[in-house]
Order: sequence, then structure tokens, then C-alpha cells
Amino acid sequence: MSSNSGAVFIRVVILLLLVLAGIFGGALFYGTKTVHDLFENNRKLKQAIANLTHADQIGYAKVISQEEKNGALYTTLRFVETARDNKQETVLTRQYTIKGDVVHFDALIVTFNDQMVMGGGKRALYLWRRVYGEHMAPSEGYPIEAASRAPARYADFLDKLPVDAQEMFWEAVWNLANDPDALKAHDIKAIYGNAVYRKLRPGLIYVFKISPQGHVYPETVPDL
Repeated sequence: MSSNSGAVFIRVVILLLLVLAGIFGGALFYGTKTVHDLFENNRKLKQAIANLTHADQIGYAKVISQEEKNGALYTTLRFVETARDNKQETVLTRQYTIKGDVVHFDALIVTFNDQMVMGGGKRALYLWRRVYGEHMAPSEGYPIEAASRAPARYADFLDKLPVDAQEMFWEAVWNLANDPDALKAHDIKAIYGNAVYRKLRPGLIYVFKISPQGHVYPETVPDL
């Protein structure tokens, strides 16, 4: 290949790379801009967040059975998530069998600062992440809610937004939890609550509540 042909080839490659960089860079910019606009400029979203009320009960768990298998104790439990406006209404039910009798329940708390909420005042979302036993790593836990999707208790939370905006919101909330800088940019504070754990026993119901400070704690009551 002659030196002139080689120079031409190199220029063509560089030009193609610049074009591709422009395409992907533009796509990334507009994707980020869309998320930014959703959080910063969407009046309907801010109104929905403003309508959130404080939740004091977000679900409960009860033991279905405990039995020995190959010399080890296993606990089968039912986890129930209740509606935001009705503690008696079930919106999600999961059943898990976990080795041992000490079980961890992991929730993500997302709080919105005053600037994000129309009319001011702090509001929060409470998202259940996973359940795992003391013989498991948290990363091996069983999911309660599917990441990037609307949690069952918030199924009607964004009804006034288009479907694509709803999907974008939930995907962003789950993803932003791992990106503190992005959270600050959107005036959001996301906290992975310390996993609550209890030694579970049959005949009791473990009711999970939220304190005004956003801490999850279980309250034990008899299973009548």
C-alpha cells in the first residue's frame, strides 16, 4: 500500500470514529437529558411525590413451617406487602424457604428533598429489595420486588404520567441508589436501610413498620 493510500485510509478511519462518537455521545446526552427533565421539570411527577403520605406499616412476615432436613433447620415463611392506604389490603405475597431461623429483610428507602416536592415537605418511597438467611450472602438473597420495575404498593403512584415516563422513573430510582452524585443532581437522597433481621418462630407475625426517621423495624404480634 502506498503512503498516500495509507494516509487516506487513516483519515477515513478517524472520520468514522468521530461520527460514531458523535452518535453514541448524542444518544447518551439525550438519554441523560430526558431523565433530568423527568425529575426536574415534570409537574405531574412532583405532584405525585407531593401526594405521598407517611407510611407506618409496609408489610409483614409469618412462619409457615420449620423442619429439619439432612441435619439442618429450614424455615418456610410468607412475606406480605400491604397497600399504602389500607393495612388490611395485600398487594404482594411471596413465599421463601431459607436455611436456619434467622432471616434478614432488606429495604431501600428513597427520600425526596423539599425542592423535588411541590409545596415543600419531605416525602419518601419504601422499596423492599430481598430476603436472605444468616447462612447466605446478601447478594444471594431472594428478591421481593423486581429491580427497575414499579413496586406493587406503588402501582398507581404515577398513573398521570405516560407509561414510558413511569418506566423511566422506576429504572432511574433503582439505578440512582448506587450513584450519589446523580442523586444530588436530582435533589434525591437514597439510603439502603440496614437489613432488619429476626429469629423467626411459628405462631408469631412480624409486622414491619417505618419510623418518622425512615428506619425499618419489626413489631411482633401473636398470630390469632
